[in-house]
Amino acid sequence: MLKDIVAVKRLEGYQLFLRFEDGIEGVVDISQLIPFSGIFAPLQDPATFAQVQIHPELGTLIWQNGADLDPDVLYAIVSETPIPTYSRVATQ
Repeated sequence: MLKDIVAVKRLEGYQLFLRFEDGIEGVVDISQLIPFSGIFAPLQDPATFAQVQIHPELGTLIWQNGADLDPDVLYAIVSETPIPTYSRVATQ
């Protein structure tokens, strides 16, 4: 899949509006996606959560503390499509 996020806007609570490079867009409630523990614990603070950015090279969401979210997972949620599975190809 590998679709980059090209726009993010914080909405109410822990909701983010996302737009992907192919034009797919929608809202994700991050509080329903991650536990606010470990590296994600600081994101429970609304001021820290609001500092969300897009990594310019990787096209994913990042925060200053090093937390990030996989754009494939977010794309699957927004587009309502399953995450593809990849199988390893044996080489001889």
